[in-house]
Amino acid sequence: MPNITLSRSLVLGLAATLALAGCKKKEETVDTTAAPAAPAPAAPAPTEAAPSVMVSSVTVGNNAAMDKSVAPVATLGTRDKIIVSIKTEGSANNVAVAAKLLYQDGQVAGEQGATLNTSGSETTNIEFSNANGWPAGKYRAEVSVDGKTVGAPQEFEVK
Repeated sequence: MPNITLSRSLVLGLAATLALAGCKKKEETVDTTAAPAAPAPAAPAPTEAAPSVMVSSVTVGNNAAMDKSVAPVATLGTRDKIIVSIKTEGSANNVAVAAKLLYQDGQVAGEQGATLNTSGSETTNIEFSNANGWPAGKYRAEVSVDGKTVGAPQEFEVK
């Protein structure tokens, strides 16, 4: 008789479990079959090649020769024209090159740009002038190519 009572208890317990399981929210079933292999990632879209031009030197002066070379000058006068000469090597088509003059307090004293089209050595001169004269003090010329600062900043003084 004890076996029948135990069997009856098991059957009743199983029936109660099934009844409760039927009242629960339907849970998502986990598919244990192998998922199809994911497709290989698509190749990145071709992008425009970065310019393969690099700045080989930056010179600040006030007079350009016929070949665009500029003799470096550490001190300029208040009425002088300031020339930032940028020598590049490599090739570039329609690449922006810019020069920025910063006064000793960090204020931008001038900023100009040009477009670089070259397939070898090239010198680009960017000229700055100030009809009211340059304030005396220390300046720094910074150069960028395609929006990225390049080359060593050049420092000079206006007296």
